[in-house]
Amino acid sequence: MTNEDIIKIIKTRKEILSINQEDLAELSGIGLATLKRFESGKGNITLKNLQKITDVLGLEIQLEIKKLNK
Repeated sequence: MTNEDIIKIIKTRKEILSINQEDLAELSGIGLATLKRFESGKGNITLKNLQKITDVLGLEIQLEIKKLNK
């Protein structure tokens, strides 16, 4: 999964829940500028902050072993 995929999922979930960037920043305790940079693809986000965002949005981060193409 790429950063773009993660951003798309977050934006879609925000739309479903009718949450804007300002509300998400406040509810997650992340700076608005940090969130804006991340969602625009211009900045990186820490795993800790990503977890805060996903918690607010009711999402879960999962790690899986990659499937190798044979």
